[in-house]
Amino acid sequence: MDRMIHTALNSLHNLHDIRQTTAQNLSSVDIPGFRTDLPNDGAAAFVEAMDAASARVMNLETGKAGFSNKQGALRQTGIQTDVAIVSEGYFFVKPANGEIALDRRGDFYLSPEGFLQNGAGDLVLDDGLQPIELPAFNEFQISNVGEISIAQFDGPEGQFQSYGFLGLTSATSEALTKGDDGKIRRFDGTVPDPKQGPLLAQGMLEQSNVDPVAQLVQSIEAQRQFEIGVKFIKMAEDIDRGGAELMRLPQN
Repeated sequence: MDRMIHTALNSLHNLHDIRQTTAQNLSSVDIPGFRTDLPNDGAAAFVEAMDAASARVMNLETGKAGFSNKQGALRQTGIQTDVAIVSEGYFFVKPANGEIALDRRGDFYLSPEGFLQNGAGDLVLDDGLQPIELPAFNEFQISNVGEISIAQFDGPEGQFQSYGFLGLTSATSEALTKGDDGKIRRFDGTVPDPKQGPLLAQGMLEQSNVDPVAQLVQSIEAQRQFEIGVKFIKMAEDIDRGGAELMRLPQN
C-alpha cells in the first residue's frame, strides 16, 4: 500500500504548486504587461531501492518555471508616459533590490529624484543599461523605436530635446525564465544585450496576458484532483488496516 500512498502524495505535491501558480496568475490580472506563469516542466523517474529500480514511478519537477509570451491586449490611455511594446521584446529595468531584468510593464512616471520608473518602482534603463534621468518637462515623447524626447519647463515652447533611447531587446521567452523575485532573465541569471528591435506605441498600455476564465477552470480541476488524491490516501489506509486484520491470529 505504500506505493499507492506515495504516488498520491507525489500528485498532491505537484497539485499544490499548480494551485500556487494559478493563484499568482489570478492576482496579477490587472498588472500591465504581466506574463502568465506556467507550471514547472515534469519528468518521470523510477524510485530506486537497494540499487534496484522498482515499479514505482514519480513525476518530478525539473528546471525553471516557464511563462506565456502571448501578446496582451492593448489599452489606449492617452497618458504620454504610458508605453506599450507592440511586438516581441522587453524593456530593461533595475529593481530596487536586484539585478538587471526584463519587463513588459510600460506605465512609466518620473520619480521625485528625476529618474524614469515603472509602476512597480523599478528604474527604467537606457540602451547603455543605465538609469534614465530627466529634467522636469511639459511634454514627453517616445518614438516607435524608443527614442525619448522632452520639452522642458524652462525651454522654448514646442522645442523637443532628445535624451537617448529606451533599453530594448527582442529576446523571446524560450531563452528566458522568471526568477524567485518574479523578474524575467536568462536561465543563468543574466540578460541579453540591448537591441533596438521592438516597436513601441505611446499613450497605450499592454494589459496582462492572463486568461481569467482558463485560470479559474484550471484551479477547479486542480482542486478536484487534490480531493481525489486525499481519497486515495484514505483508501490505502483502509486497505492496509483490512489486510492487517486478516493477518491477525484468531484469539481463543
